[in-house]
Amino acid sequence: MTLTQQRKQELITQYQVHETDTGSADLQVAMLTERINRLSQHLQANKKDHSSRRGLLKLIGQRKRLLSYIQEGSRERYQALIARLGIRG
Repeated sequence: MTLTQQRKQELITQYQVHETDTGSADLQVAMLTERINRLSQHLQANKKDHSSRRGLLKLIGQRKRLLSYIQEGSRERYQALIARLGIRG
């Protein structure tokens, strides 16, 4: 359920805004999406794990707030990010 250091580095190189970026909103959304996807898979196998379900809902809320922040700044950047991540069908 946690991200490995190697996977985190891959996400950073894919979604960083500039060369030394390690915490921009785009990158945070990408990392949260990865964690959400892993946790969703875990919950499909463990349906009665209610504490993990609560954690998943908290992650989804945090990602939603970050996405609304990005959308306020630039609608084009927001559209590109959600298309790249494959969220919001």
